[in-house]
Amino acid sequence: MTIAFTFPGQGSQSVGMGKALADAFPEAKAVFEEVDEALGQKLSDIMWSGPEDALTLTANAQPALMAVSLATMRVLEAKGLELKSTAAFVAGHSLGEYSALAAAGSLDVATAARLLRVRGDAMQNAVPVGQGAMAALLGLDFETAQEVAEDAAQGEVCQTANDNAPGQVVVSGHLAAVERAVEIAKAKGARRAVMLPVSAPFHCSLMEPAADAMAAALAGADIKAPSVPLVANVLAAPISDPAEIRGRLVEQVTGTVRWRESITWLSENGVETFVEAGTGKVLTGMVRRIAKEATGIAVNTPEDIDVLLEKLSG
Repeated sequence: MTIAFTFPGQGSQSVGMGKALADAFPEAKAVFEEVDEALGQKLSDIMWSGPEDALTLTANAQPALMAVSLATMRVLEAKGLELKSTAAFVAGHSLGEYSALAAAGSLDVATAARLLRVRGDAMQNAVPVGQGAMAALLGLDFETAQEVAEDAAQGEVCQTANDNAPGQVVVSGHLAAVERAVEIAKAKGARRAVMLPVSAPFHCSLMEPAADAMAAALAGADIKAPSVPLVANVLAAPISDPAEIRGRLVEQVTGTVRWRESITWLSENGVETFVEAGTGKVLTGMVRRIAKEATGIAVNTPEDIDVLLEKLSG
């Protein structure tokens, strides 16, 4: 059984996330304390008690999601699961790449938390509120969604931000252009085309100021070679060189998250089981749509950890 560990991105957060892990395992509690200390803020209080609008803020959601993923991994490690000997690859959806790299020892947890705080702030501040938007186009293939974005741009920015799964593409850019994309997609036969409740137009060229901020932040970060290769969002292919990782994390801010292609590549290269470590089950649902022969397992509660360890030992 060849395994890849995957790590969720923004949108998977929910109030209470990680609390059961922290209550059950000192190793998990230590991760949340480490993140709180790195940020100089009791982020764990917001994660466990809300309010939801504070948790949803990009600058909070990004390190919070990483914290739950890494708490999950620390518990698995404490129970004898070594990533290097268990998994062939890691991959993360958008901010999840930082979680993947931390899980694989490329970044330490405190560095990942601080980088994600910079990333969240920079992405939020790159475009004035109300000027950008994102929309999900459902039922169109990626090439058609790209055509929709190009037709909708009309001198503004409208680009494919996320290629999540067959028939599930997200576009991002200027508000009016994204609204045009919704109407064009419907005319082209999209099953649904809906504006998303996001605070900024992620993964498009409007994020260039955020990419510049991440280039500066990553330049000073200690990045080691991961214990297993990272399948990078912008390449849908594996990388391990620290210099390339640094560059691809910068590119990722404005580039398309090529998740469908990443999971396809992993499946075609022998991965049969995808373990989603962290909050929610979004990526596990996508795996079912992309690699139908593969098994997806979501792990984010004490019970999930027991189930996974039992499966792996069996």
